[in-house]
Amino acid sequence: MPFEFSSQAGDHDDRLREECGIFGILGHPEAAKLAALGLHALQHRGQEAAGIVTYDGQRFHSERRLGLVGDNFNKPDVIERLQGNLAVGHVRYSTTGDTILRNVQPLFADLDTGGFAVAHNGNLTNALTLRRELVQNGAICQSTSDTEVILHLMARSRKRRVIERLIEALRQIEGAYALVCATNDMLIGVRDPIGIRPLVIGRIGTKFVLASETCALDIVGATYFREVENGEVVVITEQGLESHRPFPKRPPRPCIFEYVYFARPDSVVSGRSVYDVRKQLGVQLAAEAAIDADVIVPVPDSSVPAAIGFSQISGIPYELGIIRNHYVGRTFIEPTQRIRDFGVKMKHSANLAVVKGRRIVLIDDSVVRGTTSKKIVTMMRDAGATEIHMRIACPEIKFGDYYGIDTPSRSELLAARMTLEEMREFMGADSLAFLSVDGLYRAMGYDRRDAMSPQFTDHCFTGDYPTDLTDQNGEAPSRQLSLLAEVR
Repeated sequence: MPFEFSSQAGDHDDRLREECGIFGILGHPEAAKLAALGLHALQHRGQEAAGIVTYDGQRFHSERRLGLVGDNFNKPDVIERLQGNLAVGHVRYSTTGDTILRNVQPLFADLDTGGFAVAHNGNLTNALTLRRELVQNGAICQSTSDTEVILHLMARSRKRRVIERLIEALRQIEGAYALVCATNDMLIGVRDPIGIRPLVIGRIGTKFVLASETCALDIVGATYFREVENGEVVVITEQGLESHRPFPKRPPRPCIFEYVYFARPDSVVSGRSVYDVRKQLGVQLAAEAAIDADVIVPVPDSSVPAAIGFSQISGIPYELGIIRNHYVGRTFIEPTQRIRDFGVKMKHSANLAVVKGRRIVLIDDSVVRGTTSKKIVTMMRDAGATEIHMRIACPEIKFGDYYGIDTPSRSELLAARMTLEEMREFMGADSLAFLSVDGLYRAMGYDRRDAMSPQFTDHCFTGDYPTDLTDQNGEAPSRQLSLLAEVR
């Protein structure tokens, strides 16, 4: 699922964004309702649009809407139209580009083997190349999504069975992908050969569920069964689950940002509690960058577990020195620069009773452009903090992403163009420190220097891209993302 990017992003876009969440269920009489609940649990992975496709034994039904799950799928008439015991769903992140309904997933096509719906989390790094070849050979594209390439490859396959067609298509694509697909009698789950994007299997009684995270299993009352393994294709029918492994076996390299930022803290990823890992990030940060201060203050909300861990090791009390307003929408109109300057105050307010007259340690989960960090430091100064020490619970983000994370071009990443001291001066902090890459691995219980240690997809920190980047002829992700520009 690719994304658009604009260099005119405001402060509300000074974060990393995960592209989407996916969900699927087969054999349940209320499949659409459970899909809507599952997508609601995955709403943090995408807020721009949501879609559900169902099959009732005779025909497919599709509802794809712009906006939040709760604003669109809590209406009885919408759910009533989604008949059937098979459902797949998708939520998409709201980016700075145009909102285009035809890119909302799941995408659906009538193949000569029958109907086929697909929901995709990730980004294909050779989609533009494949798309050009397909169009030159007569394909007519109905969306500007890289996911549609998969449908075209399947349509052109000469294989007899739909699963064979899907596998043939998978062997032609590159990059990161977790897929949930539906035919008239199958639910299919897929992870790319190194498992960059997550996908888990749950069970409600004897029925199987697929989801991006375990939090979506929890909300529908499903029990965790196992992960879809890297390079695996699972086929779920009324008779049960079977596994296909069409790729040579490779060591998994899951995205490390699931632990740092993307996954919900109550999810479990590869057997590890996301909440516990984030607390350990703070523990490691305190060990690496100790500072004498009066109070630990998290930048809410995703930094809270790291701040708790930092506080427990350092002995410095943890306080809510910043209060977040949860009712600010991302679509707020900012017509003038003067109003735009108030943007950070709309989301975050200083708690003067905690901050005034104190030396504070600000804990944040990451720094992208640094503009929000700068304004929060200024807000803390204005609230009377005597010292402000920034501590970041992940390493410096120096490289762009091509696998489904919305990152700016490298020239806009603060850590890619400034030294540590220059970043500190830009933010206006008294000191600044980032967690080391080794510390990040230690927080997950590994020694990165040990040859037996698992390797994660950590290219945003290290520049070590684990797959080919066929579509790239430069370092800026926006080159790849032109796939999602409106076709003229």
